[in-house]
Amino acid sequence: MIMVGAMAATLWGIGIAMKVPYAVRWNMMGILLVGVMMLHVILPNGHPLRMATGGDARLWGLLIAFGFMVWGYRRVLGNLRARVAARESDAPAPSSDSFSETELDRYARHIVLREIGGPGQKALRNAKVLVVGAGGLGAPALQYLAAAGVGTIGVIDDDVVENANLQRQVIHLDRNIGMPKVHSAAEAMTAQNPFVTVRPYHRRLTAEIAADLFDDYDLILDGTDNFDTRYLINATAVEKGKPLIAAALTQWEGQISLYDPTKGTPCYACVFPDTPDPALVPSCAEAGVVGPLPGVIGAMMAVEALKVITGAGEGLGGKLLIYDALYAQTRTISIKPRADCAACGGRGLHVKA
Repeated sequence: MIMVGAMAATLWGIGIAMKVPYAVRWNMMGILLVGVMMLHVILPNGHPLRMATGGDARLWGLLIAFGFMVWGYRRVLGNLRARVAARESDAPAPSSDSFSETELDRYARHIVLREIGGPGQKALRNAKVLVVGAGGLGAPALQYLAAAGVGTIGVIDDDVVENANLQRQVIHLDRNIGMPKVHSAAEAMTAQNPFVTVRPYHRRLTAEIAADLFDDYDLILDGTDNFDTRYLINATAVEKGKPLIAAALTQWEGQISLYDPTKGTPCYACVFPDTPDPALVPSCAEAGVVGPLPGVIGAMMAVEALKVITGAGEGLGGKLLIYDALYAQTRTISIKPRADCAACGGRGLHVKA
C-alpha cells in the first residue's frame, strides 16, 4: 500500500510540475490502479511485489469501483447543472426599462434636471455615439459621455499612447504608454462606469469602412486632427443623415459646431469648403497647445451630444462657437448652408425651420 501511495504521489507531483491538466492527472491515477490490479491477477499468492502492493486484488477492485461511483455522480450532477443553466438562459431577460438602484443614484443629478429627467436619462442609455479620435478632444468627450451614461460608445483611432500625449489627453495613463489609444480609453471608461458598453476600433477611419461603421450609431463626434479625415467624416455623416459634432483647436483657441443638414444646418464642408494651407493651420505638435484647452472644447462636445440625444435646450446647429483661452473671450458666429456645397448640395436650405 505504501509503495502504491508513493507512486501515486510521485505521478501527481510530476503532473503538477509539468502543468498537466487536472483530468489527465486523474487518468494517470486510474492507469496506475489498473496496473496494480493486473499484477495481483498475474502474480501468484505470496509474491513479494503482490504483497508490497496490498496483497489482495479485491481491495483495489473496491477502490476502482468507488472511483467510478464518484465519477458517475459528478457526471450526473454536471448534466443537471447544465440543464438548469440552459433553462435560465432561455428565460426572458428582465426589462431594461428600469434603472438599478446604483444607476439611479449615479445619474441622480441628471434625473432631477427638468430638461433631462428620467426620460432623458433613458434616451442616453439607449443612444449609440461614435467618437472619431481618442486624442486631445476625444479624451474628455469620451470620459464625459461614459460618465453621463451613454449606453453604447464607439471609439476609432489607429494611434498608440505616447508620452507627449499625457500633457492634455487626460483619459490615458502613464502606464498605458505604447497601448492603442482606443483600448486605453476603453479601459478608463469602463472602470469609471461599468454600466456602459464601449466598442474600441483600433484602426484608421477610411472610406471603405466609414459608411458601414456610421450605420451602427446615432450621433458622430469628430475629434480628429487632420482635414482629410474631417472631410471624410462629414461626407459620410451627410450621406447617412447622421448629426455631426465637430471641433478643432490650436495653441490657445478652439472652435465647435453641430452640423446636421437634415435639421436645416450647414454641413462642415459648407463652412470650410477648401482645405486650408498647412502653413496657416499648423498641427499641435508644430504650434503647441495649452493642456486644459482640449478639455474645455472636448467637454463642450459632450454637452452638445447630451443635448442632441435628450432634446434639451438649444444646440450649436447653425452657429460656430469660438473660444479664445488666452484672452478669455468667447464669440459665436452664424453659419449657413451653401447651395453649391460639394458635400451636401445645400441640403439644409431645403429644410423648413
